[in-house]
Amino acid sequence: MGFIEIILIAISLAMDAFAVSIAAGTSGWMDNGRAKFRLSFHVGLFQFMMPVIGWFVGTRIAPLIAAIDHWVAFALLFFVGIRMITGAFEPDDGAVKTDPSRGATLVLLSVATSIDALAVGFSLAMVNINIWYPSVIIGVITGVMSLAGIRLGRYLGGKVGSRMEMAGGVILIVIGLRILSTHLMMAS
Repeated sequence: MGFIEIILIAISLAMDAFAVSIAAGTSGWMDNGRAKFRLSFHVGLFQFMMPVIGWFVGTRIAPLIAAIDHWVAFALLFFVGIRMITGAFEPDDGAVKTDPSRGATLVLLSVATSIDALAVGFSLAMVNINIWYPSVIIGVITGVMSLAGIRLGRYLGGKVGSRMEMAGGVILIVIGLRILSTHLMMAS
């Protein structure tokens, strides 16, 4: 997997966090630098950790499913992509009622926006890719995009978030199709 694909995966995974950060930016709670840093850092940290966890689980069972690993990687990326696309159509009032940069809300937002990265980490294990380099890139890009989302939240509101999430889902599906087609072409 090349650098460009890793960047595309990272951007795709960061779309949920970007959308949440836009909503947080419109909430009025994110006016100081510490709150912006807390939210963007934690979302990026969780986005870094989840692929690593998924990869470790995946490497333990990869030998058991080696014959169908490309199908598993495709199915997971497809599932996550479809989930992101359908999530873009779910109604969201955009109101953030509590400070999203503190306590349980911060942890819940960080976990919720990084669950997809767990499946991607599992997928990367299926295609035998070392996880550390992609995970760092995923975490950094998510943190930066979250900070940008907070800043853009004041200007863009909730209008852009769902479109970004949809684009991320499409990119993950395309990458899954590429993994599947590459493996099937090599097998024939």
